[in-house]
Amino acid sequence: MNRVEATLLNTPPALVALPRRLDLHASDPQDFRQRLRDYFVQTFDAYESLFRTLAGDAAWVEKPITLRHPLIFYYGHTATFFVNKLLLTRLITERIDPQLESIFAVGVDEMSWDDLDAAHYDWPPVARVQAYRDRVRALVTGLIDNAPLSLPVNWENPWWAIVMGVEHERIHLETSSVLIRQQRLEWVRPQPGWPLCPDRGAAPPNTLVDVPAGPVALGKPFDSEHYGWDNEYGRHAAEVPAFQASRLLVSNGEFLEFVTAGGYAHDAFWDDEGRRWRDFAQAMHPTFWVQGHDGWRLRAMTQEVAMPWNWPVEVNCLEARAFCRWKAQQSGQPVRLPTEDEWHRVLATSGWHLQDARPVDANLYLEHWASACPVDRFAHGPFCDAVGNVWQWTETPTYPFEGFRTHPIYDDFTTPTFDDRHNLIKGGSWIATGNEAEPESRYAFRRHFFQHAGFRYVVAKAPVRPPASHYETDDLVTQYMEFHYGAEYHGVPNFPKALAKIAVEAVGHGPRRRAMDLGCAVGRAVFELARHFDEVVGVDFSARFIDQGVALARGDTVRYTAVEEGELVEYKAVKLDDLGLQGTAARVQFWQGDACNLKPQFGGYDLILAANLIDRLYDPAKFVTTIHERLNVGGVLMITSPYTWLAEHTARDQWLGGFKKDGESWRTLDALRALLGPHFEPLGAPRDVPFVIRETARKFQHTLAQATLWRRVR
Repeated sequence: MNRVEATLLNTPPALVALPRRLDLHASDPQDFRQRLRDYFVQTFDAYESLFRTLAGDAAWVEKPITLRHPLIFYYGHTATFFVNKLLLTRLITERIDPQLESIFAVGVDEMSWDDLDAAHYDWPPVARVQAYRDRVRALVTGLIDNAPLSLPVNWENPWWAIVMGVEHERIHLETSSVLIRQQRLEWVRPQPGWPLCPDRGAAPPNTLVDVPAGPVALGKPFDSEHYGWDNEYGRHAAEVPAFQASRLLVSNGEFLEFVTAGGYAHDAFWDDEGRRWRDFAQAMHPTFWVQGHDGWRLRAMTQEVAMPWNWPVEVNCLEARAFCRWKAQQSGQPVRLPTEDEWHRVLATSGWHLQDARPVDANLYLEHWASACPVDRFAHGPFCDAVGNVWQWTETPTYPFEGFRTHPIYDDFTTPTFDDRHNLIKGGSWIATGNEAEPESRYAFRRHFFQHAGFRYVVAKAPVRPPASHYETDDLVTQYMEFHYGAEYHGVPNFPKALAKIAVEAVGHGPRRRAMDLGCAVGRAVFELARHFDEVVGVDFSARFIDQGVALARGDTVRYTAVEEGELVEYKAVKLDDLGLQGTAARVQFWQGDACNLKPQFGGYDLILAANLIDRLYDPAKFVTTIHERLNVGGVLMITSPYTWLAEHTARDQWLGGFKKDGESWRTLDALRALLGPHFEPLGAPRDVPFVIRETARKFQHTLAQATLWRRVR
């Protein structure tokens, strides 16, 4: 241990005290103003204090890692964030410094591990950025002191932008500390206000703890008294089978066994993503481990220290997974990372709850040290570090809860991570404060990224089933999802639902055993018909369409985007339960098929619905003249169409109508009467059924489909 290191270890902690969280349901406006002022100012102070660990200009402008901006960007970015969000809520009407706010606006720079951005930027001097931050500080404190205020502060309240700005800066307090930790050692310097934990020793033995089966019910209500990011709101419930979890977070000492066993070199312990990252990074040990002449050392935020084997190892998700595979081989047990649901069961079993006493009984909120600490320092029931010390990787890719919606002033906080490439981390680290330190928080990073994150492992027989997080973005599919399951526009009833009602009325008291929706698209009419029929089959030529119906029938939430304007979209979700259709799934089937060349098993139906299909077929006459073979005598055929014949769908010589024949107008209805006549009789007069398809928030297609009903008589 060198002299500087020894001096710092003997320096008593002098961390900046930060308010833990803010009550948004306060009833006293003056008290709320003061509490929010403290929340903002102390966060702003702590952030600036962190950057005083940088030594020299190069530390500010040279990237610590290629996948991130240099640190000066983040120093300006959190201040610019306030200005941008305050403009959106009209709490302010003018920018402070448009040039700097252009430079520091966008902070989304998560990249693949092999994305090398060698671009050079002319960053402004630190003094100019500091002066800008001073102006933002004055602006925000002035608003807190004087702007009109109505309580409580909720999503619709313009003051939400101020709270959002503070929580955003607290996120960057942590992510910037990680970048400082990755900066060159000679470019950083220890500060008394950021002391390391002095407790270091041998790694304690780890054991397994039984976690009983039980429920989890997650999701923050939209009227919560505490701030949350969009992915925390909504509803999620699950029953979690019993499993075992490691009592302790995996320590540096426990992870050393994997390193010593050559775990980084054995491909069997790494999945394809992990192998590619490992080979590219040439990783042979955790990134914060340093091999010195006197043995292993640990790179802390601003210095290297002798390896604290009893501190938690800090690795990315790929390394944590590899360790679990190695542990499984060694133990013969199904070892893996916990899911988010299992993590919450561990938390429930621990009995940990945030108490008012200070310091907190966990390495959280910057109330102990500016580093990790021994993995057995904070006991929480049968576990240690149920929360705090370092974040804990999970096997769960981030996904939205039921009822998820984006906030209008920050609609891309979470949605870019719904890609199955970002895994959730839980529990918070020593520097997690505010929302970050809440057990309900749901932060996610790419699996190759580093945070102050480690892991505990579980032994569980239950397989990991990643939740659906994908939002369908194909324009045609999303239009049809909104057409079938979205809002009703301009007073026009839902088209598939309206058709199902007409069809059922036409069947009357006839048999209701089997029905077919031919050209079912994404399937709404299939489910509506299943309210009345024992079995309903949906058939469509498009597998993309069919996939949506299959997912809904399986009980999934299907998510899709709806264009607002240009590249801006709304994020929408639908589930059968939301439409009162949950009881229909057992009676439906979906098949991909060609309406002009159906497989033999499709027959014996009491109703066939062909909605807006015939003018999209390559051989509509064949369909019309053979469809009786699929229908029971006495069964009902319903055909609807706006008769928009187009050569791109149907060759001109195959059109049923819409042209002159023998010098007279020949309409599609004329052809239907002629072609269906040998086997059908019409049921009532044709009727027009309107429908509206949304293209953007302000552009809609309003169309009339002619509906005709036919009963098979021979």
